[in-house]
Amino acid sequence: MAGFEVITLTEAARDRVGEIMSSKPDAKGIRIGVKNGGCAGMEYTIDLVEEVIPGEDKVTVPEGTVYVAPQAVLFLLGTQLDFEVTKLRTGFVFNNPNQSSSCGCGESVELTPAEMTPEMIQARELANQE
Repeated sequence: MAGFEVITLTEAARDRVGEIMSSKPDAKGIRIGVKNGGCAGMEYTIDLVEEVIPGEDKVTVPEGTVYVAPQAVLFLLGTQLDFEVTKLRTGFVFNNPNQSSSCGCGESVELTPAEMTPEMIQARELANQE
């Protein structure tokens, strides 16, 4: 069975993680999560990781490590993290199958927690033992 990954990263997201890690060599990675807020109910968060939380889900790519806040796993399950630069915005983009709607500003989303299958739970436990 393949390793369990809560999220996947596009090449652009991996490149941006690499840029962040090279500019912050003391950081252990970045952590993505969700918090209550905004007009649609929730907002995505991205922070530098200074201290790893034991048992925390993570995705390690050559460019760096992306940790997933424990309380956000079910909201982010299956998400593809991308990074885009447009005329109006530069930043990470969450292509999240658990997102049911978003507000007009694009900063706030409505999320429904995913359900983990027994196979996913087993793969996650094996991945966290590594």
